[in-house]
Amino acid sequence: MSETKIADEANRQTHKLNPKVGDWFGHFSSQASVWLGSKWAFSVAVFIIAAWALTGPIFGYSDTWQLVINTSTTIVTFLMVFLIQNTQNRDARAINLKLDELIHAISRAKNQMMEIEKLTDEELDVLQARFEKIRAVSVERSERKRHRDNAE
Repeated sequence: MSETKIADEANRQTHKLNPKVGDWFGHFSSQASVWLGSKWAFSVAVFIIAAWALTGPIFGYSDTWQLVINTSTTIVTFLMVFLIQNTQNRDARAINLKLDELIHAISRAKNQMMEIEKLTDEELDVLQARFEKIRAVSVERSERKRHRDNAE
């Protein structure tokens, strides 16, 4: 099967997917991230902290009063770590797939660059060094061309 036919089949399969059916946590984390990253969520958090601080004198700044905010913030932080990580993983995966599509679509691109995120750090270091050399050569060529153009 040719690469074009494989890509077309993958596109058809992608359009058949219904993201709301199977991935309830992915949908939830996306929606929660949007809301929890808003100014309204921040405002609610500031209001809760202010209300807690204002109740300090009522409860005599007791250990229980302090424990309430400490426990609450710890639980929220713990849950948010997983929510943020899920959202970042999904975003990174989507970006990598978009880049893979672009690499596939450009005939001069190197297909071995697809899924390089799965390489080891050492393999990535080798690739980075190779592209730094390519960049240096490109900058040198640009400088020489600029000097030639200025001389003319």
